[in-house]
Amino acid sequence: MPTETFEFQVEARQLLQMMIHSIYSNKDVFLRELISNASDALDKLRLESLRDDALGADVSDLHIDLQADPEARTLTIRDNGIGMTRAEVIDLIGTIANSGTAAFLRNLKDAGDAGDTAAAEGLIGQFGVGFYSSFMVADEVSLLTRRAGERQGTRWVSSGAGTYTVETVDDAPQGTSIVLRLKPEDAEDRLYDYTSPWKLREIVKRYSDFITWPIRLIPGPGEGRDENAPADDADEGTEAGTEEGTDDAARPETLNSMKALWARPRDEVGEEEYHELYKHISHDWSDPLETIRLQAEGTFEYQALLFIPSHAPQDLFLQGYKRGVQLYVKRVFIMDDCEALMPQYLRFVKGVVDAQDLSLNVSREILQQDRQIQLMHRRLAKKVLSTVKDMMTAHPERYATFWREFGRVVKEGLLGDFENRDAILAVASFATTHAQEEPTTLAQYVERMKDGQEHIYYLTGESRQSVENSPHLEAFRDRGIEVLLLTDPVDEVWVDTAPAFDGKQFRSVAKGEIDLGTSEEKEQAESEREQQQEEFAKVLGWMAERLSDHVKEVRLSSRLTSSPACLVSDTHDVTPALENLYRAMGQEVPHAKRILELNPAHPLVAGLRTSHAERPDDAALAETAELVHNLALLAEGSEPVDPARFVKLMADRLERTL
Repeated sequence: MPTETFEFQVEARQLLQMMIHSIYSNKDVFLRELISNASDALDKLRLESLRDDALGADVSDLHIDLQADPEARTLTIRDNGIGMTRAEVIDLIGTIANSGTAAFLRNLKDAGDAGDTAAAEGLIGQFGVGFYSSFMVADEVSLLTRRAGERQGTRWVSSGAGTYTVETVDDAPQGTSIVLRLKPEDAEDRLYDYTSPWKLREIVKRYSDFITWPIRLIPGPGEGRDENAPADDADEGTEAGTEEGTDDAARPETLNSMKALWARPRDEVGEEEYHELYKHISHDWSDPLETIRLQAEGTFEYQALLFIPSHAPQDLFLQGYKRGVQLYVKRVFIMDDCEALMPQYLRFVKGVVDAQDLSLNVSREILQQDRQIQLMHRRLAKKVLSTVKDMMTAHPERYATFWREFGRVVKEGLLGDFENRDAILAVASFATTHAQEEPTTLAQYVERMKDGQEHIYYLTGESRQSVENSPHLEAFRDRGIEVLLLTDPVDEVWVDTAPAFDGKQFRSVAKGEIDLGTSEEKEQAESEREQQQEEFAKVLGWMAERLSDHVKEVRLSSRLTSSPACLVSDTHDVTPALENLYRAMGQEVPHAKRILELNPAHPLVAGLRTSHAERPDDAALAETAELVHNLALLAEGSEPVDPARFVKLMADRLERTL
C-alpha cells in the first residue's frame, strides 16, 4: 500500500503547535510519557498471550529499549509489546480530536496566560496526550509498529506542521518503535541533550524506576564512556554486570530497579518513589494527597498501594469517567480501572492491588461475582475511609483539601453503601449556621447541641446564600440552634436514607411541624396557641379553600419570627427540589402539595385576619391571599405560580399606595 498523507483536524493542529512552542518548563516529561505508553503495551501483550494461545507472540524477554545517536541527533524508544494495527495508528495516533482536546487547549492557554507553569505541566497526562509531548523536544517523530499476530506493520511520520504520513511496512518487528529527531540543545529553554546517557539515566531513575519491565539503555554507534556524565553517576544503576575482558560500554544497561513498590518494605521506599508511581498510573502531575498501604495475609493474600489525589479530575462526574484501581495477580498486570475493587463513591482513588490467589484469566464480569474480589472491595473501602478519619485529626489541612475536592462524591456512598454509612458520616463535614467559612463535622455539631435538643437540623437548597436567607431558619437563629446548610444535589437524597448519627436523627427545618421550646415554654405557650388557633380558624380555612389548587393546608407557624409566611413539606413528602432531581433523571414522581404556614404575629397576617372578619367577600382579599402564597415561594427561591399575574398584582397594589 502506498504512503498516504493526512491532515490533522483543527484542534489537533492547534495542540501540536502549542506543544512545539510549548510553555512547559519541564520538557523531561516527554520520556516519562513514552515509557509509560511502552509499559502499557507490554502489560497488554503479556495479558493477551495468557488469554490467547494462538497469538504466537514471544513474551520471554519483554523490555523497553532506549538508544541515542548523538551524531544523527536521534533518540529511539522501542518496546516489543502488543503494537498497533494500521487502523489503530490512524485512530489513536493520527487523530486527537476527542472530547478532551478542547478542554486541554483551554486549560493550557489559561495556565499560560496566568504564568502557572506547574498547572500547565499537569495537563499532559491528565488529558491523555502524552505521545504528543515528544514534539516539545523533536522536530520530527517517526513511529513504526506491528501488532502481535499481524503480518504487516505501519509507519507514521509527522513534523507537527499539520500533516502526517502513514504507510504499510512488510518487515516491521513486533511492538512499537518511536524515533525522535531531536531539536538542538538549548539550556535557556531547558531543552537538554537527550542523547546523553547520563541524562537518560537521570530521567528514568526519577520517573520510571518502578516500571515492572526492564528499561535498557542500548549503546549508540561507537559509543564509549559518557564524558559529560558526573563522575559518580557514569556507571550507577547498571544491572548488566561486568565480566573480565568485557567492554562495559558496549553492553546494554538496565536503568530501572523493576521492583514493585507495593511489595517492598515500607522503610525501603521513599515518598518520592510513591509519588512517581502515582503519577505513572494516574497521569497526574501533582503529588497525591495521601498514600495508603495495605497488606492482607492468611487464607487470602493481597497487597494494595492506594493514592488519594490532591485535586478532583474535571471529568469526575461525567458518565465516561474511568474509575477503579489497577489489578495485578502475582505481579502480572491484569487490567486497568478495575471497578469491582472500589465502590463508585470512591472512584477517584488510584493505585494498585496485587492478589496472590486469583486466576490470571479473569474478566470484568467474573470479577463482579468473585467472592475474593468482594472481600477486597469491602476491605479497601474501609481502609480508605479510616485513613480519611485519621487525616481529620492528624492533618486537618489535608482533610480540608480532601473534603473540598471529593466530599460531594463521597456522600454518594450514603445512598447505597449501608455497611459503611456510619463511617462516611463520621468523615463528612458541612457548612452550618455556626460559622461563615469553616465547615463542621457531625461530631462537632453534636458537641454543640443545646440542652434538650434531640435532632440534627438541616436545610437543603441550591446555594448557601439562598439557604441562609430562608425564613425557615428564623426561629432557629433566634434560639441559637445550629442548622446544617446542605447545597449539593446528593444532599436532597441521602438525608432521607441516613436515619441518624450518634443516636441523633436528621430533621429538616422545612418539613413537618417544628416546636423548639422547652417543656416549660411549651406549657406556657399552650393556652396562647389555643387562643390564636381559635382567632385565626376562619381565615385559615378560607385561605386553604382559596389556595387549594396549590397547597394542602394552611396553618399557623412556630418557626417564623419575622417573615409573614413560608411553605413547608409534610413530614414524609418529597420536597420540590427532590422532585426536580428525579425528573431530571427521567423518573416521574407525583407532585406533592405543600403546607402554607402563617406567622400570626406579623402585621400582614394579622391585618388579613381582621379584614377577612370585617369583609369576607372582598375580592381584594383573595388577591392578598394569592400574594402571600407567592411571597412565600419567592422567599425560598422558587418562582411564583404565575409570574406575570404576580407582577400585575404587585404593580396594582403599589399604585394604590401612591
